[in-house]
Amino acid sequence: MLNDMQAAGAGLTYRPSRRDSDSLRETRAFPLERRWRQPLQRAGNAPEDITISRWTCAPTGIRHEDATTPTDRYFFAIALTTTRLKLTRGRHTIFDGVMPAGTLYIGAPSQQLSAQFYAPCDFLHFHVSASSYFPPLRPGAGPASAESLNDLVLLRDPFAEQLAKALTERGHSADREFARCIGQTLAMHLARRELPHAKVNALPKWRLRRVEDYVGTHFDHCISLSELAKVAGLSRMHFAAQFRVATGYRPREYLLHQRIERAKSLLLNSDTALAEVALTVGFCTQAHFSTVFKRITSDTPARWRCASRNALASSRLSGGDPESTRKAVSYVLPADLS
Repeated sequence: MLNDMQAAGAGLTYRPSRRDSDSLRETRAFPLERRWRQPLQRAGNAPEDITISRWTCAPTGIRHEDATTPTDRYFFAIALTTTRLKLTRGRHTIFDGVMPAGTLYIGAPSQQLSAQFYAPCDFLHFHVSASSYFPPLRPGAGPASAESLNDLVLLRDPFAEQLAKALTERGHSADREFARCIGQTLAMHLARRELPHAKVNALPKWRLRRVEDYVGTHFDHCISLSELAKVAGLSRMHFAAQFRVATGYRPREYLLHQRIERAKSLLLNSDTALAEVALTVGFCTQAHFSTVFKRITSDTPARWRCASRNALASSRLSGGDPESTRKAVSYVLPADLS
């Protein structure tokens, strides 16, 4: 993963001092958080109606974090890369599984949230004034209620994803006014969004384990939705909805990601030809395999193999734990390894 200075866009050839790092954190339009969901406040200034920050971590094991949304704030998080994590509030599991890049999470004021990070992650965090953008719901009014906006996981919100992309692509050159404009646009977008009121429960863990075991055994074969629903003991419609809540994926997407994860292992740990890797993990052609692989990892199989092996070799040379690097590499996009 990128260190603080790399993430801030500084092309430095020397090791930055703590003072340098603190200075960069304080001047960026969306500074890195030292602690999860706790953005740095500008000294001597009143709290802004929108504060934007960035959270990155590369755990070698499971990293636990806890935070409570302030009483006057909504919290939005947009995943910039695919990761694996678990979100809970008390005994209630909000999300548990692989979270695709572009996923949007919304938390209401005064709500406690716990997270367990199982893989490297990169999130853009928006801390938004409740009174400025989310007034109390009036009978017949359009804006969504606090209840419908709490613990809401939107697996795909293309508009929010594009806003996050526009901000992060500017990197350290993004000024505060530009970042604030992006934050305001996102807040207004969510305030006016028609949010679903029907709550769908997550697939029970015992059913999910049966499906995961089945996919793990038959991933190299053609698996239909009806087949997976039968394994779970549900109708196709109920299975698809509950599976997506539990994992963050449609069943078809989950199967493709499992195939790509198996392919990563083969690419990293063997010299198997790409065409053979494609057939081994269930793709009919190398072309289809390469297309899906690039869509999921943002790089071709050949380039991913080269970048990942270089990262593993660098870890060995620097005295790091090769096994930890090997496990983490499958979650890190090649761009992060450059």
